[in-house]
Amino acid sequence: MFLNSAGSKGASSKSLMWFLFLVTGISLITCNFKEKLPEGDVDNGGLVLPGGFDAVVVVDSIGNARHLAVNKNGDIYVKMTTGARNTGNIALRDVDHDGKADSIARFGDYQEENGYGPTSMRIYNGYLYFSTKGAVYRNKLTPGQLVPESKIERILSDKYEVEHIAKTLAFDGAGHMYVSFGSTSNVCQEVNRQPGSVGQTPCAELAGHAGIWRFDANKTDQTKKDGMRYATGIRSAIAMEWSHAHNSLFALQHGRDDLQRTWPSLYTEWQSAMLPAEEFFKVGEGMDGGWPYYYFDQLQNKKLLSPEYGGDGKKQGDAASYAQPLIGFPGHWAPNDLHFYTGDQFPERYKNGAFIAFHGSAGRTSYPQSGYVVCFVPFKNGAPSGPWEVFADGFAQRDTIVSSSDAVYRPMGLAEGPDGSLYIGDDVKGKIWRIMFKGSKKDFGADQLAEMEKRKTGTGIKTPDEVKDNLAIGMTGGGKKLYKTYCISCHQGDGKGDGNRFPPLNGSEWVNGNKERLIKVLLKGLEGPITVKGKSFEGVMPKHDFMPDADIAKVLSYLRSNFTNNSGLIREAEVAAVRKQSSPPH
Repeated sequence: MFLNSAGSKGASSKSLMWFLFLVTGISLITCNFKEKLPEGDVDNGGLVLPGGFDAVVVVDSIGNARHLAVNKNGDIYVKMTTGARNTGNIALRDVDHDGKADSIARFGDYQEENGYGPTSMRIYNGYLYFSTKGAVYRNKLTPGQLVPESKIERILSDKYEVEHIAKTLAFDGAGHMYVSFGSTSNVCQEVNRQPGSVGQTPCAELAGHAGIWRFDANKTDQTKKDGMRYATGIRSAIAMEWSHAHNSLFALQHGRDDLQRTWPSLYTEWQSAMLPAEEFFKVGEGMDGGWPYYYFDQLQNKKLLSPEYGGDGKKQGDAASYAQPLIGFPGHWAPNDLHFYTGDQFPERYKNGAFIAFHGSAGRTSYPQSGYVVCFVPFKNGAPSGPWEVFADGFAQRDTIVSSSDAVYRPMGLAEGPDGSLYIGDDVKGKIWRIMFKGSKKDFGADQLAEMEKRKTGTGIKTPDEVKDNLAIGMTGGGKKLYKTYCISCHQGDGKGDGNRFPPLNGSEWVNGNKERLIKVLLKGLEGPITVKGKSFEGVMPKHDFMPDADIAKVLSYLRSNFTNNSGLIREAEVAAVRKQSSPPH
């Protein structure tokens, strides 16, 4: 049908009016976008960010908060790690749009295993998915309601393990749920974490652990046999995410511990503090990351043969046949969450790049603890397009961190809001920040990035000098030296542990109580839940029966007379007596 000239002119006028109205509306939305963002805190909640970015503290001190997720309406859901029944999850809502949570509700009627451990929280297809150490659950979200009104469904059940208990979650676009199952040991030794113990060949754990399994995201009451082993040779992947832009799963591995303690003739304390790298993998179906046979040395930029399997810090063996990391991050930084940015609020260079939350080290023995930061990796065509950058710093609130318990906050969870804001959670006190960009996108670039690059020279991030930055220089002789060799990586230089997996020794009833019990713990090790100073811990304390009676007496005497302890010495004869009664008859 053709319009006459009058009709055509009228239609053109109306079209022009609608066009101008639409353009004006879009312009107003664009101009007012920044005005709709809440005011940032004057000090950005203590964080150091690139120029143009602001932060507002959404909530403070809600407890041991692990992963988090943000719904389409801006509601925030947080998985707690020590919640009792009916209180394992927290929901947050900003009612008056000032950036602060006004409504805080605890919910979640499910079984939470005792003790501290990694947990996950994700939103997928209208469901809130979350995990404990032994299961994966979900709730159907109720539109408009902060707390879901649906009944909890159990998606997956698994046997609870005591070492790397992460069951972090990721979802692709095809209805699949990916679940990380960590290793049950440090590096698959015949005797776990014992000096000189060789690795099992083949490593039996790989059949059901140290990998990523794929499941049906919508099927209830599954067990591991219902899934498919998607990738293997990954010791512990707490940071894991599916990127739709890059159409792939990505994960970061926590590297092995104790290179120097278990192989003192091959590795120095400095090497043990720096190595091995935390490996950032692009995870395809059938990928093998090489654990426990290999590790990545970011200083040499090589994958090397593990000492348990004949390595010496130089041999590569068949390393080339295993997956190589996209990036090798500094050792012991503990990557605990990964998020690929999809929003439009931040400058274009952040689009589809990876934000990584590093929880910070606890195992750098005689050197400053490091890595309590959120980093960013720019991406292009499914791979990093530049080196990693410091995006958010200041969590620890001090530069030199002797023990991990010195850090006031530790980055843990990452999530993106519907407006493109980035949320960062801390699991020491349960603080959550909302990061917003309010600067000029066209002016954002080299100057702002250069300022953040300077953060890499700080004690809490830089590679320490082997001599000048050794905090233990002068720590010689007797029990103090033995403590540094065998205990400090877990229980820290101040004896306070890490507040999570490793219990404190200062003021501990286990240290100051019955001598025989304390000697047995060091000789025979300890596994399973214990309570120390009113807090539950569950992990593995390796046996140290390889130590002579005299050395055990020295280190235990040191413990009982330091770290605010004053409970008397332990003699060599007392150790010998306990060892004799604990030994099987010949």
